[in-house]
Amino acid sequence: MSEWTIGILGGSGLYAIDALEEAQWVAVDTPWGPPSDELLIGRIHGIKFAFLPRHGRGHRLPPTDVNARANIDALKRAGCTDILAVSAVGSLREELPPGRFVVVDQFIDRTFARDKSFFGPGLVAHVSMADPVCPRLSAVAAAAAETAGADVTRGATYLAMEGPQFSTRAESGLYRAWGCDVIGMTGMPEAKLAREAELPYALVGMVTDYDCWRGGGEEVEVSALIAQLSANAGTAKRLIEALAEALPRERPASPIETVLDTALITAPDARDPALLAKLDAVCRRVLDAQP
Repeated sequence: MSEWTIGILGGSGLYAIDALEEAQWVAVDTPWGPPSDELLIGRIHGIKFAFLPRHGRGHRLPPTDVNARANIDALKRAGCTDILAVSAVGSLREELPPGRFVVVDQFIDRTFARDKSFFGPGLVAHVSMADPVCPRLSAVAAAAAETAGADVTRGATYLAMEGPQFSTRAESGLYRAWGCDVIGMTGMPEAKLAREAELPYALVGMVTDYDCWRGGGEEVEVSALIAQLSANAGTAKRLIEALAEALPRERPASPIETVLDTALITAPDARDPALLAKLDAVCRRVLDAQP
């Protein structure tokens, strides 16, 4: 049992958490480059939070330029035990209208221009992504969203696209045929990197639009998105407060915290010291345990 420190990755429209007590912005350096912004660290109902606006304050960073490795590393260095991502998404289903909150449980990764792993030549690792989110954190987040007044869908497949352009109608229809429910630009490789860092991860998608699959001349426009983002952001802030109140005071261990025990494949004597130095936060636990 341990204490919680919840990392919050705030998506479009969520750039601060007003309820944080004794909040302060803290700069965190990482060997992977700068994260999207400083971390806003404080407490709600006694639970410690580290909030990171994924696109930076003022929404400076497009999806491809979000340094997901630096973001996850920074949250790990800040002592985070779990990560809750709150993200704007488009809907690929009629029954998921704008304003609905969707707790994602699966991903299809169609991004192609991003660094997707902390590991590489000099230290190879293969983590399982069969079940890419933490069911415990996802369940608590879903209940907190309902407490916050949101209409909530539990369980959905998230299509991660590269962006920054929105989908063509053909692409939107294809993703629906694949069985995807929502579409976004930031859930991957974020979820993969959280798993490599042994951090339980959950994602709550805030639906802003119907993408463009419905026909009838409808298409995604930023002006309409911004209006829905503003409404969703207030609910998201209440969600985070409700989450803090609902979490048990002591945090049970999670099997996700030990996934690297069976993931590292490179022999110890063949590992690259420079890469090992960069992994000092991400996998210090398992490297310290090995001879």
